[in-house]
Amino acid sequence: MASKEVPEINAGSMADIAFLLLIFFLVTTTMDVDTGITRKLPPPVEDDTKMDYKERNIFKVLVSSSDALMVEGERSNISTLKEDVKIFMTNPTNREDLPEKEMRSIENLGDIEISKGVVSLKNDRGTSYEMYIKVQNELTAAFSELRDEVSIRFYGVKFSNLINEEHRKAVQQAVPIAISEAEPENIGGN
Repeated sequence: MASKEVPEINAGSMADIAFLLLIFFLVTTTMDVDTGITRKLPPPVEDDTKMDYKERNIFKVLVSSSDALMVEGERSNISTLKEDVKIFMTNPTNREDLPEKEMRSIENLGDIEISKGVVSLKNDRGTSYEMYIKVQNELTAAFSELRDEVSIRFYGVKFSNLINEEHRKAVQQAVPIAISEAEPENIGGN
């Protein structure tokens, strides 16, 4: 009886197939890209001189390690933060304890009053990420609504619906996002 030989499998093309599958999956797979919070950072300070702001132009927001919110030295609630920021930045009744305004001429808008106000945000090292994001969302929403108001007043549409890039830049100059975030430190748990 003759023994049957088992035919050999040519494995030379297996490496090519594996390589092609690898390329296929690399090309067709999408990767999630984490996006951060977009903030325009101030330019670096040339020397060690301290920036001098008038106290009335600074809106202080503190978040403690127990996620307690302090606005202008008083306990506050996240639900009122957006409106508080809007009132502070616009200073509608020209109060002496709210920020100064200066008249600027902006191309495509003309002469417009711009707030000198800055929102100063400081978090405790123990602040929860959830509370940090909530505060950031409220601050961003306040400036977004202020931009929408200017955009609607001059162009009849919300800022997000502006198509003309020159109009977008004009509104951004009229309502700059003025948020200064300090390095987290131990504030306490009030």
